[in-house]
Amino acid sequence: MAEISETLWNAGVTASDYGAERATYHAAVFEQYKLCVEMADRVSARRNLANTFFVTLHSGLLTFLGVWLTQSHRARLSVVLLLAGLLVLLSLCTAWWFTLRSYQQLNTGKFEVIAALEERLPARAFRAAEWQALRGGRDWQVYLPLTHVERWIPAIFAVTYVLGCVALAV
Repeated sequence: MAEISETLWNAGVTASDYGAERATYHAAVFEQYKLCVEMADRVSARRNLANTFFVTLHSGLLTFLGVWLTQSHRARLSVVLLLAGLLVLLSLCTAWWFTLRSYQQLNTGKFEVIAALEERLPARAFRAAEWQALRGGRDWQVYLPLTHVERWIPAIFAVTYVLGCVALAV
């Protein structure tokens, strides 16, 4: 966190640059803090939207495959077609997993900046105190971080696809 604090603060701008009104400087710091918290929240909202997209896509694909396979096309499936389809489905699962990982990394950086900004605020409620109350996400009975749970979903879809492909091939 010390590394973040070193790059966060603009050495060319201090409270004295705001004149006799130090409160104006502190208000500017607080406004930037609020903006960072809002942007972290927006990243989480975009992550939820990405999850909705991928769940809808995979649900639609599973529905299509289920209907298509029940229409007696199963006998005409070749191993090459099964493997090609499986490769496409697994590629979508991989893209989903990496998308979630990227959002997690982006928010991790944002939360580090928020924590560094909180060092200049009277209270460190959002990042420091809340994260301590949640025991840093290390005890799943107190708090299980969503990013740990949601990255299992593409893996579950991938396993389902592999098992389904094996069942069709046998």
